Amino acid sequence: MSSLQDALDERATDVPYESLARSYREFDRPPGSDPIALLASAAAATTGQNYETGVLPALERFRDSVIETGVATTYDDLAAMSPAEDPLPSVFPAERKRRVLLEGASVLANRREDDDLEALKGWAAEADVYRYDDDPIGAISGVGPASFQFLRQLAGIETAKPDPALESLLSTVADVVDGPAAIDTTTPLRTMASCEWASLQTSYTMLEIDRLAWWLAADETTRESVLEA
Repeated sequence: MSSLQDALDERATDVPYESLARSYREFDRPPGSDPIALLASAAAATTGQNYETGVLPALERFRDSVIETGVATTYDDLAAMSPAEDPLPSVFPAERKRRVLLEGASVLANRREDDDLEALKGWAAEADVYRYDDDPIGAISGVGPASFQFLRQLAGIETAKPDPALESLLSTVADVVDGPAAIDTTTPLRTMASCEWASLQTSYTMLEIDRLAWWLAADETTRESVLEA
């Protein structure tokens, strides 16, 4: 048996979890700091598609067909569109993604911050995953705790998302630590609370634990594609 710190340290050996986490904090990822591209990335992920094979291609379609053509460049622009309006159905064939995109844009546009990025960052800083269904973004049909948290991560928040990768890491660690571990992954919110507890007990932040979990669950090809992005 080992301590929680030792258990995570052992799994973090040779994993670039710090740089992976930094890429979120510094907006050094495919959506960059474009607020509508960040929202589109989160919307694209709501059906549980693989990030590299599903979300990234959708983001590229969105950038090419919506942003670069000037169809929409702000949250106000998106909020004024309908789910069936071209070119949205060809960008996001799943109606759920289009609804999350447009309704999310409406919520963020109504914040009336200095600019759209500040609106997204302001929402993300105030949002509480434990009350996500009372949140105007969390209340959108199709947005669950993982999607909610992913959008907050994209906005630069130091947090994690309760997905299968995080559940797997935390469950594995709970089996090897010495003494009782306050880890419960039976629900998304308990997974979040467990990750928060683990971050308080160790030197790892929640985002770093999240990125470590992602790396351990990903295959070599997926890891390389993210490092090269």
